[in-house]
Amino acid sequence: MQDMEIIRVSDPADPRLADYTRLRDVNLRRHLEHEHGLFMAEGEKVIRRAAAAGFTPRSFLLTERRARALDGLVTGADAPLYVVEEETARELVGFDLHRGALAAFHRRALPDLGTVLEKARRIVVLEDLVDHTNVGAIFRSAAGLGVDAVVLAPRCADPLYRRSVKVSMGAVLTLPYTRLTDWYGGLDTLRGAGFQLMALTPGEESVPLREAVAGLDADTRVGLLLGTEGDGLSSRWLEGATARVHIPMADRDVDSLNVTAAAAVACYELAQS
Repeated sequence: MQDMEIIRVSDPADPRLADYTRLRDVNLRRHLEHEHGLFMAEGEKVIRRAAAAGFTPRSFLLTERRARALDGLVTGADAPLYVVEEETARELVGFDLHRGALAAFHRRALPDLGTVLEKARRIVVLEDLVDHTNVGAIFRSAAGLGVDAVVLAPRCADPLYRRSVKVSMGAVLTLPYTRLTDWYGGLDTLRGAGFQLMALTPGEESVPLREAVAGLDADTRVGLLLGTEGDGLSSRWLEGATARVHIPMADRDVDSLNVTAAAAVACYELAQS
């Protein structure tokens, strides 16, 4: 690697590696990452996507076998490169680093809601989804199927948590998103911006999603509301929706899909409208 200092570290307790400590400890990581304004990118592809999206690297942690694969990217970055043995990485992060590559990037301030909504026609709005894997999977589906932006309720999981970033394959780094500051009145703000809000729910009062979107004008702005993993949408948000919609099930013993599968199907239906 040219013009780049390689810092080889053998001690997992080395304070220079503090950003990478115990990556599976969710409570620790929430505190550490928000305090220092960083997030983790895992794997060569995600690291490259973070850099391509304009995020500034803070440092790189690579095993020997991955150091050259990221040579060009690392060499051009003004950030230290730490190279460790696989056993050192395992002790440091708390799991086998199969991909052999991690990088800490600086976070950016979230855009305000108006900026995110300005050019959006189709959005996904998440209420209190707390599982990072689910949030990442929904971002991947939304990005891949043409949704313009994601809006998060205040208690939703962090899209920039390592697991979310990894599962989304970097979609959280490129798809515009922001967080509502007011759960109680958040839907009023979205309706005020001209969005028809469709609450995805298997309740008896709901209509098939395809039927609901088929009746919309091409320029109608639509927000798809998805609720928390266990209980679905709150009564407050159901009452605030423009319409209640569902994905019809072929098997009467199955009333609905899990939230990530439902999000993928629903995003596809929105993309057709």
